[in-house]
Amino acid sequence: MAGHSKWKQIKEKKGKTDAMKSKIFGKFARLITVEAKKAGGNLSAPNLKAVIERARKENTPNDIIERAIKKATESGGQAMESITYESYGPGGVAIIIEALTDSRNKAAQEIKHILSEQGFSLAAQGSASWAFKKTGGIWEPTMTVPLSDTDLELLGALTGKLEENDEVQEVFTNAE
Repeated sequence: MAGHSKWKQIKEKKGKTDAMKSKIFGKFARLITVEAKKAGGNLSAPNLKAVIERARKENTPNDIIERAIKKATESGGQAMESITYESYGPGGVAIIIEALTDSRNKAAQEIKHILSEQGFSLAAQGSASWAFKKTGGIWEPTMTVPLSDTDLELLGALTGKLEENDEVQEVFTNAE
């Protein structure tokens, strides 16, 4: 009975959960780095405090949080920048993709690749954002688009692939 040992099952399950945790911790580390750089390392700054609290709610280890703050306050550290990409998905749904990266070109290529795998492409700046309004850092749709079940499945697969990417922070759509 090869492949049926309890240890192997535990090992595979642990590997999957560890990979998911690593992605979450990486995203929070990027956010903390950006906010710490803006705050100049001041831990009592409201935005930095809020991001650290969100990271702690997701059980991000303290050493990751401290490393991210140290990386932001050291001289010569790479600057992280926030970039917004726009696209149209299945059924004409507008998609806003917010990314946080230290390499603008790498992030753009990875997002283009994910979109092209699913049969879509990046849209010009402002071509999809008209269907949203930004309030408090969140893109809220001003109008929604009804989707069929097949289009909804395609959209779910597309947003799932995008959110798996390390640089992508949030994906917003105007689907009903």
